[in-house]
Amino acid sequence: MSMTDSKGNSATDHKALLAEKMATDFRRRDLFKLAAAGTGLLAASAFGVGKAHAQAKRGGTLTLAWLDAIDTLDPHFTMSGGSIKVINNVFNGLLKVAYDGQKVSFAPDLAESWDMVSETEHVFKLRKDVTFHNGDACDAEAVKWSLLRVADPEVKSPHAWKFAQLDGIDIVDPLTIRLRFKKPFAFLPVALTGSTGRAGTIVCPRAVQESGKGFGRKPVGTGPFKFVSWRENDSIELARNAAYFENGLPYLDRVVIRLIKEPSAGVAAVMAGQVDGLSVCPFQFIPQLRKNPNLSIYGQVEGNYSFLGMNNRRAPFDDKLLRQAVAFAINRDVIVEQSYFGEAIPAFTAISPPMTDFYDPNIAKSGRGQFFDLEKAKALRAQSKVQGEINPVYIVTDGFTGSGGMGTRNAQLIAPMLEQIGIKPKIELVDRAVWAQRRNAGDFDLYDEAWIADLDPDETITPEWSTGKPWNFVGYSNPAFDQAAAAAGETMDTARRRQLYIEAEDILMADAPLAVLAHMKVFKILAKKVQGFEYIPADLLDLHRVSLA
Repeated sequence: MSMTDSKGNSATDHKALLAEKMATDFRRRDLFKLAAAGTGLLAASAFGVGKAHAQAKRGGTLTLAWLDAIDTLDPHFTMSGGSIKVINNVFNGLLKVAYDGQKVSFAPDLAESWDMVSETEHVFKLRKDVTFHNGDACDAEAVKWSLLRVADPEVKSPHAWKFAQLDGIDIVDPLTIRLRFKKPFAFLPVALTGSTGRAGTIVCPRAVQESGKGFGRKPVGTGPFKFVSWRENDSIELARNAAYFENGLPYLDRVVIRLIKEPSAGVAAVMAGQVDGLSVCPFQFIPQLRKNPNLSIYGQVEGNYSFLGMNNRRAPFDDKLLRQAVAFAINRDVIVEQSYFGEAIPAFTAISPPMTDFYDPNIAKSGRGQFFDLEKAKALRAQSKVQGEINPVYIVTDGFTGSGGMGTRNAQLIAPMLEQIGIKPKIELVDRAVWAQRRNAGDFDLYDEAWIADLDPDETITPEWSTGKPWNFVGYSNPAFDQAAAAAGETMDTARRRQLYIEAEDILMADAPLAVLAHMKVFKILAKKVQGFEYIPADLLDLHRVSLA
């Protein structure tokens, strides 16, 4: 996007680019001023907060059954969707995820204003008088320390890639910081959120220094709830932060998170009214839960994709033709109906519906991506290097993880599909910890899982499939893909980004280091007495406006 400067030269209109990035109908400065004022008008008008909030009842304890795994409550190290949902209530970022019922966008949180001085320079003005739960000031020094913690290679945060192009952070004044990047960074709004972004979640420097590696069990943030306790295999307890910067919030006094590994036990508890909700729910229980008049079911297709990964580093799947045969042998409609109980849609590529600027709603008719074509799969298999029956090791882990991938259900459906093209997998069921260790070490031929809570194509394909990236467990490498994905992350022009991601996806789907399966719905179950919950399709459970009737 360009404009003409005072000398008649063409210049980039950075404020217009920023407004486009914010994806909102409001004028940017008006948006930030309304949020900073704490009037609630922004939330009521833009993000679907109903009248119930104005009459919310204060106090009470919300008890939730947590079915998905929690690894750590240190936002800079977690890789778990279950952890993100807790972290979202204990910490803040400079920005937060918002949803107006149609489009995911990014709203101010700890930032009061954001000026995009150039494509590589961003200035954030922070809210006044915000404190961490231990009373320390959340100022420019603390924010700088937190961001640099992620970027520091010695810290070894799995989210450091999000700040790979960070050139420096300047403290302009006690409440203003300047972020300088080596190249434009289109993913920045997601990275700076206090939930799914994780890299931009602001932690308390003194608390980290005092707790060291134990910070994930003693988290200190600025969020609406303070951490109280974590009882192993039992519960996590949060308490109201009376000093929270949004006036009058939160309404609840306490949140008790019951850590339940067995999904049926969690479902039984919410059906009986023993808990007030489920953080996530297996697909097979949704019809039963929908019949309960005391429950509200929230869910739709979110930013995710499940897939079958193939080890590109060794035979037999170092053969592109064989990988392509696998991709075309899988009937996604069967996966959707039998594995996800109809609560998903077939995936043709990795980019999913919530990424409205980049997802093609007509992709099923476009001819792009991967799809079921058994005759084509057989023809490709006949051309592959290894003939005769192949018996690849397919590692799976049982139990519900909330991700929509993994588990025996997908494997049991995929195995007979592959047998039709002479591939008879040896399914190995292992403990989740062993599964993760073997996946990370490349000790497999096949494995399936899902990437979840994605809000931008950059996090959907770049760290997972670019050469040498730590989440590229299958060892895929194609310089053309790397170049297109990197270029897309470095342009702020949405139309140009869209074209680059189509190019990157087409290369990825044709090379087939993975066979995409589905984009899943993600469900959260809450009792009808829980008022004011705002559904956001980013696998979040935001409790700061929730009250009990």
